[in-house]
Amino acid sequence: MTGNLKVFAGASNHALAKSICANLGIPLGNAAVSSFPNRETRIQIEENVRGFDAYVVQSMCAPVNNNLIELLIMVDALRRASADRITAVVPYYGYARQEKKTAGREPISAKLVANLMQVSGVSRVLTVDLHAAAIEGFFDIPVDHLRAAGLLAQALRDQGFDRSAAVGSTDAGGVARAEDFSRRMQAEDLFVTFKKRNSGDDVTPISLVGDVAGKTCIVIDDIISTGGSLLAAADLLLQNGAAAVHAAAVHADFTAKIDRLFESENIDSVLVTDTIPVEFKHPKLTVCSTARLLAEAIRRIHLHESVSALFI
Repeated sequence: MTGNLKVFAGASNHALAKSICANLGIPLGNAAVSSFPNRETRIQIEENVRGFDAYVVQSMCAPVNNNLIELLIMVDALRRASADRITAVVPYYGYARQEKKTAGREPISAKLVANLMQVSGVSRVLTVDLHAAAIEGFFDIPVDHLRAAGLLAQALRDQGFDRSAAVGSTDAGGVARAEDFSRRMQAEDLFVTFKKRNSGDDVTPISLVGDVAGKTCIVIDDIISTGGSLLAAADLLLQNGAAAVHAAAVHADFTAKIDRLFESENIDSVLVTDTIPVEFKHPKLTVCSTARLLAEAIRRIHLHESVSALFI
């Protein structure tokens, strides 16, 4: 990869940024990311970017607000340094689950984040598996919305799963995702579980649609935080005769309560990607990389080639 392309990284997912650059065959851009004594974020771009096509890799994971502000300030620094185009590479888009009002006097935080990114100087957004695809419409700039389902499906096939596995969702809202994943796995059976959410991490299983008796089940989701939905789904599946339950999700937004997911005898394995750095280690956990997918998207955007083939 040659030409006026530079990739920079915030502090949220430095390892992924380095892997992306390795796939592109370029060094990671030099930028100082630190804090002033009063804890304000300090950014300094340490090389010439005038007229360059610049990319900033930053996941909006915990600490979400710090990482968001860091992204905005780095983009502003690049804009003021006369970068020609600035693409925000956001593997995990924070606040995505606040994309609509569910009660009176609530904000639409995902839209506010989009506004902030555009005002800071972002020319284009590259992201992976938005919780709600409608968030693309919150931007008045191009958004390339990649899906990691192909990576997860290939990883599961490499682990020995085949079309005999039943694929399903933890709720009705994820049926389309489960159908797409079922197609990629060429699975013969599809299921969906239904639950009652008592609180953010307290979920009660209610009912199951689909025949899972004697089958290995793969529960697919976009985000794992507390693991409550997956545990509720696993309870239902095993109560209805499932032989084993495995989980797969794109974003490992793990919270302090994630231990219960891996300690449960009802979950045999968990597969996630590295859109969020995974510091949690467990024999049941496998992490597959999105670096090659993101690098190819960056290459195509930089060379003004079609990115549509990556959306399939």
